[in-house]
Amino acid sequence: MIRLTIPSIEDDDVMAVQEVLRSGYLVQGPRVAAFEQAIMAYLGMSHVIAVSNCTAALHLALLALDVRPGDLVLVATYSFVATANVIELCGAQPVFVDVRPDTFNMDPAQLAQTLERLMSNATTAQRVKAILPVHTFGQMADMPAILEIASRYGTPVIEDAACALGATCLGKQAGSWGTMGCFSFHPRKAITTGEGGLITTDSPVLARKLRALRNHGQDPEAKSPDFVLPGFNYRMTEFQAALGLTQMTKLDRIIAARRQGAAVYARLLHGTALQPPAQLPGYDPVYQSYVVLLPEAVAPRRAEIIAQLRVQGIETNIGTWHMPLTTYFRTRYGYRPGDFPVSDAIFARALTLPLYETLTPADQQKVVDLLLQQVH
Repeated sequence: MIRLTIPSIEDDDVMAVQEVLRSGYLVQGPRVAAFEQAIMAYLGMSHVIAVSNCTAALHLALLALDVRPGDLVLVATYSFVATANVIELCGAQPVFVDVRPDTFNMDPAQLAQTLERLMSNATTAQRVKAILPVHTFGQMADMPAILEIASRYGTPVIEDAACALGATCLGKQAGSWGTMGCFSFHPRKAITTGEGGLITTDSPVLARKLRALRNHGQDPEAKSPDFVLPGFNYRMTEFQAALGLTQMTKLDRIIAARRQGAAVYARLLHGTALQPPAQLPGYDPVYQSYVVLLPEAVAPRRAEIIAQLRVQGIETNIGTWHMPLTTYFRTRYGYRPGDFPVSDAIFARALTLPLYETLTPADQQKVVDLLLQQVH
Protein backbone atom coordinates (compact mmCIF):
# COMPACT_ATOMS: atom_id res chain seq x y z
CA MET A 1 0.00 0.00 0.00
CA ILE A 2 1.27 3.47 -0.93
CA ARG A 3 0.08 5.30 2.15
CA LEU A 4 -1.37 8.79 2.17
CA THR A 5 1.31 9.81 4.65
CA ILE A 6 3.98 8.20 6.82
CA PRO A 7 5.63 10.13 9.67
CA SER A 8 9.42 10.31 9.60
CA ILE A 9 10.00 8.42 12.86
CA GLU A 10 13.58 7.19 13.38
CA ASP A 11 15.62 5.54 16.12
CA ASP A 12 16.57 8.82 17.80
CA ASP A 13 12.87 9.70 18.11
CA VAL A 14 12.10 6.36 19.74
CA MET A 15 15.06 6.65 22.11
CA ALA A 16 14.10 10.18 23.15
CA VAL A 17 10.58 9.08 24.07
CA GLN A 18 11.86 5.96 25.81
CA GLU A 19 14.21 8.05 27.93
CA VAL A 20 11.34 10.22 29.15
CA LEU A 21 9.11 7.24 29.87
CA ARG A 22 11.86 5.65 31.95
CA SER A 23 12.40 8.90 33.85
CA GLY A 24 8.87 8.91 35.27
CA TYR A 25 8.64 12.69 34.76
CA LEU A 26 5.98 12.88 32.07
CA VAL A 27 4.04 16.15 32.08
CA GLN A 28 5.07 19.67 31.00
CA GLY A 29 8.59 20.01 32.30
CA PRO A 30 12.04 20.86 30.95
CA ARG A 31 11.56 19.12 27.60
CA VAL A 32 8.40 21.08 26.90
CA ALA A 33 10.32 24.28 27.70
CA ALA A 34 13.18 23.17 25.43
CA PHE A 35 10.75 22.38 22.61
CA GLU A 36 9.18 25.82 22.98
CA GLN A 37 12.66 27.38 22.79
CA ALA A 38 13.47 25.41 19.64
CA ILE A 39 10.31 26.66 17.91
CA MET A 40 10.96 30.22 19.11
CA ALA A 41 14.41 30.12 17.54
CA TYR A 42 13.11 28.62 14.30
CA LEU A 43 10.30 31.14 13.86
CA GLY A 44 11.99 34.15 15.45
CA MET A 45 9.11 34.64 17.89
CA SER A 46 9.22 36.07 21.41
CA HIS A 47 6.83 33.54 22.98
CA VAL A 48 5.78 29.97 22.21
CA ILE A 49 3.24 28.09 24.33
CA ALA A 50 3.06 24.33 23.78
CA VAL A 51 -0.31 22.64 24.28
CA SER A 52 -1.97 19.26 23.84
CA ASN A 53 -3.12 19.79 20.23
CA CYS A 54 -3.87 22.52 17.71
CA THR A 55 -7.57 22.57 18.55
CA ALA A 56 -6.57 23.51 22.08
CA ALA A 57 -4.20 26.12 20.66
CA LEU A 58 -6.99 27.74 18.62
CA HIS A 59 -9.39 27.59 21.56
CA LEU A 60 -6.93 29.28 23.91
CA ALA A 61 -5.98 31.90 21.32
CA LEU A 62 -9.62 32.97 21.06
CA LEU A 63 -10.08 32.95 24.82
CA ALA A 64 -6.91 35.04 25.25
CA LEU A 65 -8.60 37.68 23.08
CA ASP A 66 -11.64 37.47 25.36
CA VAL A 67 -13.92 36.02 22.67
CA ARG A 68 -17.27 35.52 24.40
CA PRO A 69 -20.83 34.38 23.67
CA GLY A 70 -22.40 36.57 21.02
CA ASP A 71 -19.08 37.65 19.48
CA LEU A 72 -18.26 37.18 15.80
CA VAL A 73 -15.09 35.65 14.36
CA LEU A 74 -14.46 35.74 10.61
CA VAL A 75 -13.07 32.40 9.41
CA ALA A 76 -12.24 30.69 6.12
CA THR A 77 -14.86 28.25 4.85
CA TYR A 78 -12.51 25.47 3.79
CA SER A 79 -10.69 23.76 6.68
CA PHE A 80 -10.94 20.93 9.13
CA VAL A 81 -13.97 21.52 11.37
CA ALA A 82 -11.84 22.27 14.44
CA THR A 83 -11.17 25.74 13.02
CA ALA A 84 -14.83 26.70 13.30
CA ASN A 85 -15.68 24.43 16.24
CA VAL A 86 -13.46 26.40 18.60
CA ILE A 87 -15.40 29.56 17.81
CA GLU A 88 -18.63 27.81 18.77
CA LEU A 89 -16.99 26.42 21.91
CA CYS A 90 -16.34 30.00 23.02
CA GLY A 91 -20.05 30.70 22.55
CA ALA A 92 -19.23 32.94 19.60
CA GLN A 93 -20.45 32.69 16.00
CA PRO A 94 -18.28 31.98 12.97
CA VAL A 95 -18.77 34.31 10.03
CA PHE A 96 -17.57 32.30 7.05
CA VAL A 97 -15.51 33.86 4.27
CA ASP A 98 -15.11 32.07 0.95
CA VAL A 99 -11.68 31.09 -0.36
CA ARG A 100 -9.61 31.68 -3.45
CA PRO A 101 -9.87 29.03 -6.19
CA ASP A 102 -6.10 28.78 -6.68
CA THR A 103 -4.74 28.56 -3.11
CA PHE A 104 -7.89 27.37 -1.25
CA ASN A 105 -7.15 30.11 1.30
CA MET A 106 -9.32 32.97 2.57
CA ASP A 107 -10.08 35.41 -0.25
CA PRO A 108 -9.04 38.93 0.85
CA ALA A 109 -11.65 40.49 -1.44
CA GLN A 110 -14.41 38.46 0.23
CA LEU A 111 -12.95 39.29 3.66
CA ALA A 112 -12.99 43.00 2.92
CA GLN A 113 -16.57 42.84 1.69
CA THR A 114 -17.76 40.83 4.70
CA LEU A 115 -15.91 42.95 7.24
CA GLU A 116 -17.17 46.18 5.70
CA ARG A 117 -20.73 44.90 5.91
CA LEU A 118 -20.35 43.93 9.57
CA MET A 119 -18.59 47.14 10.55
CA SER A 120 -21.16 49.36 8.85
CA ASN A 121 -23.76 48.21 11.38
CA ALA A 122 -23.18 49.42 14.94
CA THR A 123 -24.72 46.28 16.44
CA THR A 124 -22.53 43.80 14.58
CA ALA A 125 -19.43 46.04 14.58
CA GLN A 126 -19.01 45.77 18.34
CA ARG A 127 -19.33 41.98 18.16
CA VAL A 128 -16.42 41.40 15.72
CA LYS A 129 -13.50 40.05 17.74
CA ALA A 130 -11.02 38.34 15.39
CA ILE A 131 -10.15 37.10 11.91
CA LEU A 132 -9.06 33.47 11.55
CA PRO A 133 -7.42 32.67 8.19
CA VAL A 134 -6.09 29.16 7.49
CA HIS A 135 -2.82 28.24 5.77
CA THR A 136 -4.50 25.40 3.93
CA PHE A 137 -2.40 22.29 3.24
CA GLY A 138 0.76 24.21 4.14
CA GLN A 139 0.22 27.01 1.61
CA MET A 140 0.13 30.40 3.32
CA ALA A 141 -2.85 32.70 3.02
CA ASP A 142 -2.33 36.19 1.63
CA MET A 143 -1.26 37.63 4.97
CA PRO A 144 -0.17 41.08 3.70
CA ALA A 145 -3.64 41.68 2.25
CA ILE A 146 -5.48 40.15 5.22
CA LEU A 147 -3.50 42.20 7.74
CA GLU A 148 -4.07 45.39 5.76
CA ILE A 149 -7.82 44.79 5.82
CA ALA A 150 -7.76 43.88 9.52
CA SER A 151 -5.80 47.04 10.35
CA ARG A 152 -8.59 49.23 8.96
CA TYR A 153 -10.76 48.15 11.89
CA GLY A 154 -8.14 47.20 14.48
CA THR A 155 -9.21 43.54 14.34
CA PRO A 156 -6.75 40.91 15.66
CA VAL A 157 -5.70 38.10 13.33
CA ILE A 158 -5.08 34.54 14.50
CA GLU A 159 -3.29 32.35 11.98
CA ASP A 160 -4.47 28.76 11.78
CA ALA A 161 -1.03 27.54 10.75
CA ALA A 162 -1.77 23.93 11.73
CA CYS A 163 -0.32 22.61 8.47
CA ALA A 164 2.29 25.27 7.83
CA LEU A 165 5.35 25.05 10.09
CA GLY A 166 8.21 26.19 7.85
CA ALA A 167 6.03 27.80 5.17
CA THR A 168 6.88 31.40 4.28
CA CYS A 169 5.36 34.39 2.54
CA LEU A 170 7.81 37.02 1.31
CA GLY A 171 10.45 35.32 3.47
CA LYS A 172 8.40 35.66 6.68
CA GLN A 173 7.39 32.52 8.56
CA ALA A 174 3.84 31.26 8.97
CA GLY A 175 2.69 31.96 12.51
CA SER A 176 4.71 35.17 12.78
CA TRP A 177 2.34 37.52 10.96
CA GLY A 178 -0.74 37.74 13.12
CA THR A 179 -1.44 38.52 16.76
CA MET A 180 -1.08 34.79 17.38
CA GLY A 181 -0.35 31.69 15.32
CA CYS A 182 -1.45 28.12 16.02
CA PHE A 183 0.38 24.97 14.90
CA SER A 184 -0.32 21.23 14.90
CA PHE A 185 1.96 18.22 15.32
CA HIS A 186 -0.58 15.59 14.29
CA PRO A 187 0.98 12.64 12.40
CA ARG A 188 -0.14 14.08 9.04
CA LYS A 189 2.00 17.18 9.57
CA ALA A 190 5.64 17.51 8.45
CA ILE A 191 6.87 16.73 11.95
CA THR A 192 4.83 15.08 14.66
CA THR A 193 4.52 14.64 18.40
CA GLY A 194 1.58 12.23 17.96
CA GLU A 195 -0.85 14.90 18.97
CA GLY A 196 0.36 18.28 20.16
CA GLY A 197 0.15 21.94 19.24
CA LEU A 198 1.47 25.34 20.10
CA ILE A 199 0.68 29.03 20.01
CA THR A 200 3.09 31.76 18.92
CA THR A 201 2.89 35.43 19.87
CA ASP A 202 5.11 38.44 20.43
CA SER A 203 2.80 39.77 23.15
CA PRO A 204 3.99 39.09 26.73
CA VAL A 205 0.49 39.85 28.03
CA LEU A 206 -1.13 37.27 25.77
CA ALA A 207 1.65 34.76 26.46
CA ARG A 208 1.10 34.99 30.22
CA LYS A 209 -2.64 34.52 29.82
CA LEU A 210 -2.16 31.57 27.46
CA ARG A 211 0.22 29.83 29.87
CA ALA A 212 -2.31 30.23 32.67
CA LEU A 213 -5.21 29.02 30.52
CA ARG A 214 -3.40 25.84 29.45
CA ASN A 215 -2.63 24.84 33.07
CA HIS A 216 -5.84 25.12 35.12
CA GLY A 217 -5.46 28.92 35.41
CA GLN A 218 -2.22 28.73 37.40
CA ASP A 219 -0.17 31.93 37.39
CA PRO A 220 2.98 31.01 35.41
CA GLU A 221 5.00 33.75 37.12
CA ALA A 222 4.00 33.22 40.75
CA LYS A 223 6.73 31.97 43.12
CA SER A 224 4.26 29.61 44.76
CA PRO A 225 1.20 28.06 43.09
CA ASP A 226 -1.69 30.45 42.68
CA PHE A 227 -4.71 30.18 40.39
CA VAL A 228 -5.73 33.47 38.82
CA LEU A 229 -8.43 32.40 36.36
CA PRO A 230 -10.42 29.30 35.39
CA GLY A 231 -8.29 27.33 32.97
CA PHE A 232 -8.00 24.01 31.18
CA ASN A 233 -5.72 21.02 31.24
CA TYR A 234 -4.26 21.60 27.78
CA ARG A 235 -0.69 20.75 28.72
CA MET A 236 1.79 18.99 26.45
CA THR A 237 3.48 15.88 27.84
CA GLU A 238 7.22 15.51 28.24
CA PHE A 239 7.40 12.58 25.85
CA GLN A 240 5.55 14.55 23.17
CA ALA A 241 8.07 17.36 23.60
CA ALA A 242 11.02 14.94 23.54
CA LEU A 243 9.73 13.60 20.23
CA GLY A 244 9.22 17.17 19.02
CA LEU A 245 12.83 18.06 19.82
CA THR A 246 14.27 15.23 17.75
CA GLN A 247 11.73 15.87 14.99
CA MET A 248 12.81 19.52 14.82
CA THR A 249 16.31 18.40 13.79
CA LYS A 250 14.71 16.80 10.71
CA LEU A 251 12.24 19.58 9.82
CA ASP A 252 14.23 21.27 7.06
CA ARG A 253 15.12 17.89 5.53
CA ILE A 254 11.49 16.75 5.58
CA ILE A 255 10.22 20.00 4.08
CA ALA A 256 12.84 19.78 1.32
CA ALA A 257 11.71 16.22 0.53
CA ARG A 258 8.06 17.26 0.43
CA ARG A 259 8.84 20.15 -1.90
CA GLN A 260 10.82 17.80 -4.13
CA GLY A 261 7.91 15.35 -4.16
CA ALA A 262 5.53 18.17 -5.04
CA ALA A 263 7.77 19.12 -7.97
CA VAL A 264 7.66 15.52 -9.21
CA TYR A 265 3.87 15.50 -9.06
CA ALA A 266 3.71 18.86 -10.86
CA ARG A 267 5.82 17.45 -13.67
CA LEU A 268 3.79 14.23 -13.91
CA LEU A 269 0.48 16.10 -13.89
CA HIS A 270 1.49 18.73 -16.45
CA GLY A 271 -0.87 18.64 -19.42
CA THR A 272 -3.33 16.23 -17.77
CA ALA A 273 -6.94 16.81 -16.78
CA LEU A 274 -5.93 17.14 -13.13
CA GLN A 275 -5.26 20.60 -11.66
CA PRO A 276 -2.20 20.69 -9.38
CA PRO A 277 -1.92 23.14 -6.45
CA ALA A 278 -0.80 26.66 -7.29
CA GLN A 279 2.63 27.99 -6.36
CA LEU A 280 2.47 31.78 -6.14
CA PRO A 281 5.50 34.09 -6.46
CA GLY A 282 6.95 34.93 -3.05
CA TYR A 283 5.29 31.95 -1.35
CA ASP A 284 7.09 28.79 -0.23
CA PRO A 285 4.55 26.14 0.86
CA VAL A 286 5.49 23.04 2.83
CA TYR A 287 2.95 20.71 1.19
CA GLN A 288 1.46 19.17 4.31
CA SER A 289 -0.89 17.59 1.77
CA TYR A 290 -0.69 17.49 -2.01
CA VAL A 291 -4.23 18.24 -3.17
CA VAL A 292 -5.28 18.21 -6.81
CA LEU A 293 -8.63 19.12 -8.35
CA LEU A 294 -10.47 16.52 -10.40
CA PRO A 295 -12.22 17.59 -13.61
CA GLU A 296 -15.74 18.80 -12.89
CA ALA A 297 -17.27 15.98 -14.91
CA VAL A 298 -15.37 13.39 -12.87
CA ALA A 299 -15.94 14.93 -9.41
CA PRO A 300 -19.23 13.05 -8.73
CA ARG A 301 -17.21 9.81 -8.97
CA ARG A 302 -14.62 10.86 -6.38
CA ALA A 303 -15.68 8.35 -3.71
CA GLU A 304 -15.57 5.56 -6.28
CA ILE A 305 -12.11 6.69 -7.44
CA ILE A 306 -10.80 6.71 -3.86
CA ALA A 307 -12.19 3.19 -3.34
CA GLN A 308 -10.76 1.85 -6.61
CA LEU A 309 -7.31 3.30 -5.92
CA ARG A 310 -7.33 1.65 -2.49
CA VAL A 311 -8.03 -1.71 -4.13
CA GLN A 312 -4.99 -1.01 -6.33
CA GLY A 313 -2.83 -0.29 -3.30
CA ILE A 314 -2.95 3.53 -3.22
CA GLU A 315 -4.40 5.52 -0.35
CA THR A 316 -6.04 8.84 -1.27
CA ASN A 317 -8.63 11.02 0.43
CA ILE A 318 -10.73 14.14 0.03
CA GLY A 319 -9.03 17.50 0.60
CA THR A 320 -10.66 18.91 3.73
CA TRP A 321 -14.12 20.09 4.75
CA HIS A 322 -16.54 22.71 3.46
CA MET A 323 -17.38 23.68 7.04
CA PRO A 324 -20.62 25.66 6.45
CA LEU A 325 -22.15 22.61 4.75
CA THR A 326 -21.33 20.12 7.51
CA THR A 327 -24.46 19.05 9.36
CA TYR A 328 -23.93 21.16 12.48
CA PHE A 329 -23.26 24.51 10.77
CA ARG A 330 -25.75 23.88 7.98
CA THR A 331 -28.60 23.16 10.39
CA ARG A 332 -27.65 25.81 12.94
CA TYR A 333 -27.22 28.70 10.51
CA GLY A 334 -29.11 27.57 7.42
CA TYR A 335 -26.21 27.51 4.96
CA ARG A 336 -26.94 26.03 1.54
CA PRO A 337 -24.98 25.18 -1.61
CA GLY A 338 -24.37 28.41 -3.51
CA ASP A 339 -23.64 30.52 -0.43
CA PHE A 340 -19.90 29.95 -0.92
CA PRO A 341 -19.49 28.95 -4.57
CA VAL A 342 -15.70 28.61 -4.62
CA SER A 343 -15.73 26.29 -1.63
CA ASP A 344 -18.59 24.35 -3.21
CA ALA A 345 -16.44 23.64 -6.26
CA ILE A 346 -13.21 22.90 -4.39
CA PHE A 347 -14.84 20.60 -1.85
CA ALA A 348 -16.47 18.56 -4.63
CA ARG A 349 -13.28 18.21 -6.71
CA ALA A 350 -10.36 18.04 -4.23
CA LEU A 351 -8.35 14.82 -3.94
CA THR A 352 -5.31 14.33 -1.70
CA LEU A 353 -2.45 12.26 -3.13
CA PRO A 354 0.20 10.40 -1.11
CA LEU A 355 3.12 12.58 -0.02
CA TYR A 356 5.79 11.93 2.60
CA GLU A 357 9.55 12.03 2.93
CA THR A 358 10.31 8.48 1.76
CA LEU A 359 7.84 8.42 -1.14
CA THR A 360 9.80 7.59 -4.30
CA PRO A 361 9.35 9.07 -7.81
CA ALA A 362 8.47 5.56 -8.98
CA ASP A 363 5.67 5.43 -6.41
CA GLN A 364 4.45 8.83 -7.57
CA GLN A 365 4.47 7.67 -11.20
CA LYS A 366 2.29 4.72 -10.18
CA VAL A 367 -0.10 7.01 -8.26
CA VAL A 368 -0.53 9.33 -11.23
CA ASP A 369 -0.80 6.54 -13.82
CA LEU A 370 -3.52 4.70 -11.91
CA LEU A 371 -5.35 7.93 -11.06
CA LEU A 372 -5.40 9.00 -14.69
CA GLN A 373 -6.84 5.61 -15.64
CA GLN A 374 -9.71 6.33 -13.26
CA VAL A 375 -10.20 9.87 -14.53
CA HIS A 376 -10.32 9.09 -18.24
